[in-house]
This record gives sequence, structure tokens and C-alpha cells, in this order.
Amino acid sequence: MRAPLSWLREYVDLPAGETGRDVAAKLIAAGLEVETVDRLGSGLKGPLVVGKVLAIEELTEFKKPIRYCQVDVGQANGTGEPQNIVCGASNFVVGDKVVVVLPGAVLPGDFAISARKTYGKVSEGMICSAAELDMGDDHSGIIVLPPEYEPGTDAIELLELVDEVLDIAVTPDRGYCLSMRGIARETATAYGLQLRDPALLDVPTPNADGFQVNVSDPKGCDRFAARTVTGLRPEATSPLWLQRRLQKSGMRPVSLPVDITNYVMLELGSPLHAYDRSRLEGPITVRRATPGELLTTLDGTKRKLDAEDLVIADDAGPIGLAGVMGGIHSEIADPEQDPESGEWRGTTEVVVEAAHFDPVTVARSSRRHRISSEASRRFERGVDPEAAAAAAQRTVDLLVLLAGGRAEAGVTQFVTPHGPHTIKIPVTHPGRVAGVEYDRETVVHRLLQVGCDVYGQDELTVTVPSWRSDLTDPNDLAEEVIRLEGYENLPSTLPRPPAGRGLTERQRLHRRVGRALAGAGYVEALNYPFVGPDSFDQLGLAEDDTRRRTVTLVNPLSDEEPSLRTTLLPGLLAALRRNEGRGSQGSHGGLALFETGLVFLPTGDESRAERLRVDARPGDEEIASLDSALPRQPRYAAAVLAGPRERPGWWGEGHPAVWADAVEAARCVAGAARVELTVRSAQFEPWHPGRCAALFVGDGEGGETLVGHAGELHPRVVKALGLPPRSCAMELDLDAVEEAGGSVVPAPRISGFPVATRDVALVVDESVPAARVEKALREGAGELLESVRLFDVFTGEQLGSGKKSLAYALRFRARDRTLTAEEASAARDAAVASAVERTGATLRGAESPAGA
Repeated sequence: MRAPLSWLREYVDLPAGETGRDVAAKLIAAGLEVETVDRLGSGLKGPLVVGKVLAIEELTEFKKPIRYCQVDVGQANGTGEPQNIVCGASNFVVGDKVVVVLPGAVLPGDFAISARKTYGKVSEGMICSAAELDMGDDHSGIIVLPPEYEPGTDAIELLELVDEVLDIAVTPDRGYCLSMRGIARETATAYGLQLRDPALLDVPTPNADGFQVNVSDPKGCDRFAARTVTGLRPEATSPLWLQRRLQKSGMRPVSLPVDITNYVMLELGSPLHAYDRSRLEGPITVRRATPGELLTTLDGTKRKLDAEDLVIADDAGPIGLAGVMGGIHSEIADPEQDPESGEWRGTTEVVVEAAHFDPVTVARSSRRHRISSEASRRFERGVDPEAAAAAAQRTVDLLVLLAGGRAEAGVTQFVTPHGPHTIKIPVTHPGRVAGVEYDRETVVHRLLQVGCDVYGQDELTVTVPSWRSDLTDPNDLAEEVIRLEGYENLPSTLPRPPAGRGLTERQRLHRRVGRALAGAGYVEALNYPFVGPDSFDQLGLAEDDTRRRTVTLVNPLSDEEPSLRTTLLPGLLAALRRNEGRGSQGSHGGLALFETGLVFLPTGDESRAERLRVDARPGDEEIASLDSALPRQPRYAAAVLAGPRERPGWWGEGHPAVWADAVEAARCVAGAARVELTVRSAQFEPWHPGRCAALFVGDGEGGETLVGHAGELHPRVVKALGLPPRSCAMELDLDAVEEAGGSVVPAPRISGFPVATRDVALVVDESVPAARVEKALREGAGELLESVRLFDVFTGEQLGSGKKSLAYALRFRARDRTLTAEEASAARDAAVASAVERTGATLRGAESPAGA
């Protein structure tokens, strides 16, 4: 809503020196969003005057029409002689009054005017268009003024070129501020001044002589006022002050009847519509549309109506979409002059409609037909129903004053009776909400300023004004008191969380995993949790794969991705492809991304969700029923990587990302959860069958649990997704990993005695997993073993066909003493013996002399 400061002063006696920025600061403090304060005419300097065209000489030797004009500017040039001006516009004739800027003046944009020679003539100034005076974007022609203004009259004051306009972003709960009346009320309240309410008009009582109106849907239309004005002069045009106020408010002048209805809408906030009475057939009816009915709206579009649309109709059919846009059939006719007789033809009788329509009905019709009009914006946010009759009267008064019309005595007014809305509120409630104390006088004073009627002592009975439909409960009233007392006066206090609360263990693990992967060189990528069938096809999942069983959304953002994800990989791999295509490089030269988030796994046992009530908190049984309708939603962690993991340089050779890096990322996640993973070879889509690891947690007593997979992606998947060659990925069930880790973290045992290191190399069959050998070494070494690390895998002719050598580094340490060489060697021999017995291994190497 754009509010000119000059217009605002008509309703509020602002201090003389108060600027637009001062008013904006007050309104912002009161809770309105003033986006900008436009200073119109900034830098404008006269002389800028009214001129009368005395003569026009057409210069025909140029490619475009050029006219050499003599213009009477009165005594504004100091001599009284006509000004000679070159002009390229052709929308004026001899005798017209125009706006002339004389040499020495400066137009908006620091455009200085001087006498200069152009097109072979000396031009002593310029005849101005609306765009050149910053009055609009119309470059089509110069401004032609009404004939009553004398040459030499100051055009700056006449056209109100110097002004300030407040551009206010009106939030949906403050629809009353989409009018000068509402903004003036807020301004008067902010300054503590009286408001001259423009809606306080003498409105005649309804009678039986008014234009017949039938309202068949009182829920959709609870107010309807109709007035008739006859004898309008078709040639009457909007006066300059009316045109300028519309222009400053962001509207384009059209014709006098339309301009008046727009002006009253801006003034009072109540949208109106004027019908050409000669085009109406029978009485006006407010009803729901018949399915399939057609209406051509004022924008020239033929629209097929819906049964839920509320329409204004006559005997011939719909003539308007209620609260949204009128129909072209009954629009005000443009005035036309008969070239022979000189008589004007056009609309001479109008029926003025001022109504109040249901906001929800208007909003749905507006969205259904994709029409956003000034009227629909106001009805959607709430219009004062009591202002309809005043708006109709104000329109009639202006039509009589400016168009020479005659108001008929008939007054039509339909009203659905309903009592005022009242709210009971403890007088201490605003203070409890704000955290400060407001006495009763303050609370009552502020509510009275809003326009409420207040009764009571400790408990107040508040009657809400008709223009504040957003005030529905005690908290709304508390907000009004707090904002008018000033948000800046509220103390700054930090909330104190109750003892014993904070992050859950699940949330802590989530953060630890993110920090661990980020420290390992991965970058977090958050993706939408939506997938489509194509995603599973690209991953090569079998038709009976459980990951294809998804939860389908009723209103998906995209028809291509209508389901909730069952795996994090589609989103992560798409992010990997997108970053690779854009040339992104990670800190190690390649790309390494990770994500932690929920997946949605339906079990098939979910119940049907019940529709919950909205007027009260649902009960425990209702919440339990709703929960039972939800799929299982575990939290997963996934990582993808491609390209060089380490770049080559002076420090040595580089290292490309391989399946082992994906496994290491899984170990990194497990380490954050204080769990050890068991890694085994596996085959699982979308991984390469020979480079895929299954990841397990748990021990031999409780059994092992499969928690995820890691490795290199299948070449077909890489090709289908357009990924870099040999891309790798890892995915873990983070909830299952957390459950295996337990909530109690045992403190590490730290020994102050030195470590003894022994290396062993064991030859086993290629089919024997390294994890199985490691487990046998741990069980055989006993309590002195501190750690086991596989540091080399070797195959070759020396070992024979089907054999491999696994080299392990064993660390031994005692808590209470320094181990002797004999004790370390004995523990090492016991470990080797266990491996030989359990895996069929043979000792290949000898003990390392790394010693104690």
C-alpha cells in the first residue's frame, strides 16, 4: 500500500515539520513494515508552469513528426512574450493547456533545461510528458491539462509534484491498512493525535425504492449496498487532484466513474464496483455459479466458472466474479464524441455496488482463476463490513460533485444480522505475555486506541471493532497492547531451559558424525527427501527390492519425484554429478560429500490416518493413532566420493578414491558412535559385486547386525547416472549403529608403561576374510593385546595359487609393568597359534625386532 504523506495529513494533523521518514519510523515502531519512503520531485526546480498553445508549425523535412510551437506562459518568462518550443509529440492542438518547463529549471534526474538549437530552430524550453515529470511511465504524449487553468500558473503546486510516499508491506493480518483510513488510524495512534475518520458519513436509511438486489448466499455475502446515480456527464474527466492521488498510490487513471471507485477503495478500504445501469437486465443477484457458466471479465478473458464461485448476476447471467473482478458486459462505457454533432456518448447512469464477501470464498476464486486484483487482495485479508454503506455514499457524493450526476432517493442495503465479536481477557494477560507489568489503565488505553470497547475490572470484556477481523483471542489483544507500548521497551532476557534437558543422545551422535566426516574431508550436502521410480532404475535395484516400496505423497512438489526416499544415495549421487559437471574441486582434489537424514520405510502395517480437530490439542489416543499411521523413519548416514582422494605432489604419489575409502568413511561414522565395524565381502546393489563390503556391528554372543554397505559403485550405475569413473559410496543405518554402541561410554584404560610391537605375516587361502584372521588373533593374544592393524596384503607366485599373505602389526602393553621380550613373544605366539587353528593359516614371516 502506497500512502502519500499529503493525503495522510487530511486525516491526521501531523506536526508541520514532520517528514515521511519520521512518520515511517513511528509506524515501524508500531509494527508496520514500511519498506521505502519515496521522495517525489526530489531535485525538481522551476520554473514549471501552465502554458497555452497559440500556434503549431509542422516541420516536415525530418524522418519523424516535429512541431514548432508558440506557447503562452503568462508572465512566467518575465516578458509575457510567447515561448518558442520544439516538440515531438502530436497529441495536442492549438488552444490546449500544457505543462511547460522554462530554461533554468531542473527536472527529476538532474536534467537541466536550457535554450538550445535543435531541428534548425531554437527551443526555449520543453513541453512535458508524465514520464519526464516522474508522474508515471507514460511516454506516449505530453500532458494536456483542463482548460480552466490560466497560463503561467505554477505547475509544481498544481500537479502536486513534490511529495513523499510511504510504501508499506501490509501483512495478511492487517488488511485494514490497505487503505488510507487504516494507515491514518495507525498514524494517529502512534502520534497520540485525533483521527478524522473519512467513513463517518451521513448515510440515508434503506428504503424500498432502491435498485432490486437478491442475495441467495448470505454466508458468502453478508453485506450488499446499492445506490443509483443518473444524469452523469460522459465527457466529465477526473480532476487533477484525483488523478495525482491515484498515480501516487500506484494506480492508473482510467475514467471518472472508475477512478472514483478506485479512489474510495484506497480511502476507506472497501472495494466497489460501478455498473452501467443501461446494460443491466433485471435485478442484481448474488449467488453461486452454475457449473460451466461463462463470464468474460474486464481483462477480456472468458472464464469457465466453478460451482464454488460466488458471482454477481442479472437475468442474462453472471456480470462479475464477486470480490475479484467485474464482467465486461456491464462495464462503464468509454466516452465518445460524435464528430458531426459534437455530442458526447457514454455511460450516464450507474449502479454502485459496495459489498462484503467471505474472505475464503474470494481467495479460492482468485486462485482458481489466477486473478489477483486490488479488490481480491483486500477481501482476502479482511474488509470492514460496516464500511460498505459509507463507501457507497462517498462514491455517490463524488459522482454528483465531479460528474454532475443526480443521486436517486432509492437506497438498497442487505445485511445479515450478527452481533459484535467479544473477547474476555484478564487485565494481567498482556503483561504475562510480554514479561513486563502493564497496569489496567495502560491496557485499557491501548485497546481503546485500537478501536475496541472495553468493560470490566480484573477481567476485561473487549468488543472488537468491525475493521479488525484479525482479533480473535486474548493473545491478539495482548499483541496490540505490547506493540503500541513499544517492542523496544521490552527487556532483553535470555530464556532459561529447565534442568535436565538438552540434546538427546541421538542428536549428539548426529553432530559427532557430521564433525568426524567433515574432519575426514567430506562436505555435507542436504538434499530433498523425494525420489521417483527412475532413481531406483538408475541404481539397478531389482523389482522386488524392498527399497522400491515407498510412501507416495498426495501433493508432491514434482510429479517426477512423488515418493519419500528409502535411501540417501539418489540425492547424494545427483549432488555429486552436479558438482562434477560444474567443475567443483574438493580440498583433496576430488569430490567427497556426505549426508545424514531420515529415510522412510513403510512396513505395510500402517493404519489409516485420522483427521484431527483443529480447535483443541489432540488427545494421547489420537496422537498414538496418528503415529501408527506413519512409516518407520530411521536416520541414515551416507557418503559418496570420486576422483583423486589425494593429489600427487612433491610429497609423493597421489591416491585415487577407491572402495577402501568408502569403507573407511563407514569406520569413521562407527568410530563417532564408539562402535567397531566388521567388514565382509558382499554383493548388493548398486555396488560393484567384487568391490562391495557388508558392514556389521555386534559380537558373537548377541549376534551381528547388518547396518550398511560400502564400496565402489557398479559400472552400469556410474554410466546411468553420469558419474565419474569408479565412484564410490557408503550408507549406514545410523540408528542401528547407535543402538549397538550403547549409551554408557567406558573410560579408556591408560597405561604409563611402554608398548611392545610385534609383526606377523600369515598365509591363508584367498577366500578367508581378513576380518576372520584378525578376530582369531585378538582371541588368541589375550588381555595384553592393545590393538591389531592390517598393514599389508600380498599375493604372488611365491605363495602359490589361491593364497594371500596378510601382515598384521600387534601392539602389546600391560597396565602395571613393562613387558619383557619373552612375555610379548609368548602373547604373539599365542595369537598366531589361534589364527593357525581357526583359519588354517601358516606363519610366513618372523617376529619384528621392534621390541619392547
